[in-house]
Amino acid sequence: MENTEIKLVETRLGPREIRLDRVVGFPHGLIGFEHLREFSLLQVWEDAPLLLLQSMEEPELGLLVADPFSFIPDYKLSIGSAEQQTLQASDAGHLAVLVTASIPPGKPEETFLNLLGPILINHRARIGLQVPQPEDSGPAHYYVYKQSQ
Repeated sequence: MENTEIKLVETRLGPREIRLDRVVGFPHGLIGFEHLREFSLLQVWEDAPLLLLQSMEEPELGLLVADPFSFIPDYKLSIGSAEQQTLQASDAGHLAVLVTASIPPGKPEETFLNLLGPILINHRARIGLQVPQPEDSGPAHYYVYKQSQ
């Protein structure tokens, strides 16, 4: 086993050891957090459909994210050649796609995914990029627990 540097980060899930060789750089930050450039993906709990995109620079910031294809198999993603170049990906199929998840306080049954601001990650190059989608590309949100009528 190689010697990997680890940083202890006090996340909203409690203290977590983060391998620095797994930190993903975001050259443009994220919408609303453009000044933050380094994040790591953490499991919320084993087999959970949600992950935590943890800021390495501001430990109190961790965004819940999920793979949209786990919920919406036909989710459409628009990515241009400039974004693919930034991500160093010749094929968009080599990228991990995540969307942010919101859980309203005290109302977990109203959990929804933001479909208009997907986050793409090239794990090999350790580069991430948020790629806003056109507003006419489909629904802006997907409610995880649809209410039965």
